[in-house]
Amino acid sequence: MSESLSLTGIGPPSDTKDQKSKSYSVNVQQENMSLNANGSPPYDPHAHRILEHPTTNSETLIHLLKGSLGTGILAMPNAFYNSGLLVGTVGTILIGILCTYCLHVLVRSQYLLCKKHRVPILSYPDSMKYALQDGPAFLKFGVPLSAIVVDGFLIVYQLGICCVYIMFIGTSIKQVLDIYIEPMNERYYMLMMLIPLVAINLIRNLKLLAPFSQGANIITFAGLAIVLWYIFVDLPPISSRPLIGEPRNYTLFVGTTLFALEAVGVVLALENNMKTPASFGGTTGVLNIGMTIITIMYVGMGFFGYVKYGEFVEGSVTLNLPNGDILSQAVKLIFAVAIFITYALQAYVPVEIIWNTYMKKRVQNWDKTTMEYLLRISVVLVTFLLAVAIPLLDLFISLFGALCLSVLGIGFPALIEICVLWPERNFGRFNYVLIKDIILIIIGILALVLGTYISLQDIARKL
Repeated sequence: MSESLSLTGIGPPSDTKDQKSKSYSVNVQQENMSLNANGSPPYDPHAHRILEHPTTNSETLIHLLKGSLGTGILAMPNAFYNSGLLVGTVGTILIGILCTYCLHVLVRSQYLLCKKHRVPILSYPDSMKYALQDGPAFLKFGVPLSAIVVDGFLIVYQLGICCVYIMFIGTSIKQVLDIYIEPMNERYYMLMMLIPLVAINLIRNLKLLAPFSQGANIITFAGLAIVLWYIFVDLPPISSRPLIGEPRNYTLFVGTTLFALEAVGVVLALENNMKTPASFGGTTGVLNIGMTIITIMYVGMGFFGYVKYGEFVEGSVTLNLPNGDILSQAVKLIFAVAIFITYALQAYVPVEIIWNTYMKKRVQNWDKTTMEYLLRISVVLVTFLLAVAIPLLDLFISLFGALCLSVLGIGFPALIEICVLWPERNFGRFNYVLIKDIILIIIGILALVLGTYISLQDIARKL
């Protein structure tokens, strides 16, 4: 996904305790009609959110779908190359279900934390900190560092996205210009983009980027339509591609699919800004509808993109389009421009975390505006140097999917749920919720370790 995460800081919670929920599968409306022991209605975080421009259900769904149309969906044919058609189809559906379920877990747990601490919204780092405070005693040692750890993974993930974007832009421009001028290494094109990337990242007000972002969304939809046209023209028979890929590459498939499908930042930002946030969850809620559509889109792009290009599929399917066609050249430039604009939105997240949480209070003796600009330039330079040093688009996508999203999207939500339910031990019959969350944590750890190891191994092999 390629939307930015809105990080809302919340101060220390009130000492007033809210009545514990006796059932985890809580119906929000029924719960809000009940009374506390003192006769007052329970605190409802949704009712206390003050939003300047809240979004309706349909607007939220549209934003969720728009957030899925970045480099992730273009990388799905390469993911299917690592898995095979059958394993890729089934695996993408299962990962989609897993990601959606874990997002439900995170949103529900945050709601219960907000009720308890009587605040309308909690950021992801604050949710982890407050959850660990209520969790098992042997986890309380992690409370002081919990927010820093979550922030660290968020920062690394967003920087990874920015690295992928720089590689994508440089490689796309190279493929077009190599036809008209003397071919050069893609690193030179990345270097040419350095000053424009610095310039766009110096824009501090995101509202100034809004018109350009909307334009990027429009040309992205147009570009995807053209890509699909190329894929379905002279499509080879499905039987020409293997159903099952090499098992060693399954971790690369998982990393790429997590990178493409996992939407923890987008989901938290969208749910926090909804006019009726209670409509976000539920069987027919915005999240389930949106993720179902997104998963179907990703399966379709991955399946038919791999059928079309087979073992020659690139890290982005746009790089497989014929170089000589004017239309394909236009598509590559369209996506390069759209990703260039989106870079500023992605880079905004690590800048916001680092500046507002860790730097702003520590630069009292310095000019704050200058220091913030230096931070913005540093973020661009770090992502640029990483992209130039290791210009391997497909492996970078797998690496950051496995390294960050296995934790942010699977492991951490399960851990937060355990801690939220721990005081009342509301784990259901036979402690099935506790067992389920432990399994999810193990899955997240395995995806983190194995996916990161295989990705780094393949990166070292190709350097």
